[in-house]
Amino acid sequence: MYKIEKDQTTKLLMDLVAIDSPYFEEDNIMNFVLEWFSSNHMEASVHEYHEKKVTGFKGKNIIVNLDSKKSGPVICINGHLDTVKLCSGWTTNPRGEVMDDRLYGVGALDMKSGCASTMVALRAFYENHRDFNGRIIATYVSVEEGPYGMGTNSLIEDGYLKDVDFSIAAEPSAGFTGNSFPDICLGARGGYGLEVEFFGVSSHAATPELGINAASDAARFICELKNVHYVEDPHLGRGSACVVAVESDGGACSVPDYAKVRLFWHIVVGENEKTVTDEIDKAIERAGIQCRYTIKFREAPSEGAKGFMPYTISAEEPMTRTFTETIKDVCRTDPSVSYFQSIGDFNYLGTRLGAPVVIFGAAGSNFHGSNEYVELESVYKTAEVIYAFLERVLTR
Repeated sequence: MYKIEKDQTTKLLMDLVAIDSPYFEEDNIMNFVLEWFSSNHMEASVHEYHEKKVTGFKGKNIIVNLDSKKSGPVICINGHLDTVKLCSGWTTNPRGEVMDDRLYGVGALDMKSGCASTMVALRAFYENHRDFNGRIIATYVSVEEGPYGMGTNSLIEDGYLKDVDFSIAAEPSAGFTGNSFPDICLGARGGYGLEVEFFGVSSHAATPELGINAASDAARFICELKNVHYVEDPHLGRGSACVVAVESDGGACSVPDYAKVRLFWHIVVGENEKTVTDEIDKAIERAGIQCRYTIKFREAPSEGAKGFMPYTISAEEPMTRTFTETIKDVCRTDPSVSYFQSIGDFNYLGTRLGAPVVIFGAAGSNFHGSNEYVELESVYKTAEVIYAFLERVLTR
């Protein structure tokens, strides 16, 4: 009988971290994961997609389909194999370095930890339970860290996840919330990328009163964002607007007649494109700008990928309750319950499949930054929880 071992979980995670896989550059790690499942006698396939409309990117996902051919729940396990790009400031090895019970490296926490946990959990389940009820569809996707969540979006649009009853996104919930492991997230804020363009009138910088300064109006608008009225959600809290880029140039000595403010706007349940647009209109009115302006939500590959919609689920939903009880049994403590404050593939799963999604994974820190690390005991325990949950819902 196959048993999950911490050393094996750590070894697999180290192998994953050692492979460079920034978004748009995932071929090597996809090949590794495909071969890993094949060598462990599990059926895995490559799902290829081509995002033609915006990026032109041709990507891959790995799909593992464990089908009992008997009735029962369909469980989706989702993880992304890509990472953010290497940033500056590292003092540890970004390709993997173990110190005490921490593994440092790009993606060690976000989220190769979750991928390693689910991979060893699936191997243990397959070895111990060839006869079970229902189906497991495990997806290891590309370009989650990049634009549009293209890997998971393509799986949904190509129909691979249409029958799912319950999903586990093995993102590092404890690592993101800052709570002690174990922590389970029962929802997440959503968000949109958008830009506001300002069109003024140019004039010589010596006579700025003859023009309309687009840069100044953009600045006044930015200052008014602090007065936006955000919807308050009892679980997700409030939305937020973050200026991620500003563009304007008057040349050597001219009043700039154009400016662009690029935003990422996090939202909660009850907010949408219209509520965001309304708040921008109000902020511009308060700012008293003179420019003409337009609001443009970023172009998206498809209707479903225009934004990441927020969601929450009930702790009393039957499979969610079972998952929480499994955490308690394995970890011998009640998990804290949190709600994710940013976006990810779980938003697509939680709002487009019509089935509950939990976010559960490892502890650590410095995700998207230098010296990112994961606590190895939490990676192992995540694997144990997912294995025990699959056993509980598919073999009884």
